[in-house]
Amino acid sequence: MPPNGVLQPASGGADRIVSSGALPFVRRRRGARPASVRRRQGAPPAFVRRRAGGEAGQATVELVALLPLLVVVLAGAWQAVLAGQAAWAAGAAARAAARAHAVGTDPMRAARTHLPGPLERGLRVTAGSDGDVEVRVRIPSLPGLPSPGHANAGARFEPQS
Repeated sequence: MPPNGVLQPASGGADRIVSSGALPFVRRRRGARPASVRRRQGAPPAFVRRRAGGEAGQATVELVALLPLLVVVLAGAWQAVLAGQAAWAAGAAARAAARAHAVGTDPMRAARTHLPGPLERGLRVTAGSDGDVEVRVRIPSLPGLPSPGHANAGARFEPQS
């Protein structure tokens, strides 16, 4: 039996499509196209439409090309979040250190208790005699990158007598 969709001459001069069993035998006129194959008026021929389909992988190529840029942008945003968190924590530690210095206790210990663990490593506390306290912490960085710097914060409480 010939493959599905091959025209076979039939008796009576008409053509028929030989099916493998999925479709019944269909009689049609010689040279006529089935409705699913007919081209719309003004539509380009099939070989032109197939050439335009060569852009099928274009979105994938663009995504692969933009992935490194997306990674850099996300890493920069995350580093900005880390810097903001370090500045906020340095401010909280400076206020705690200034309160501790005002009542006569250790400002370094007070600042250390108000900092998260990763920020304690680069902590530096400077206390002045007039109640000023300066706290400096190292901004954590993403793995494999150097530290972007330090966050400074200051606070002042009048010494308590």
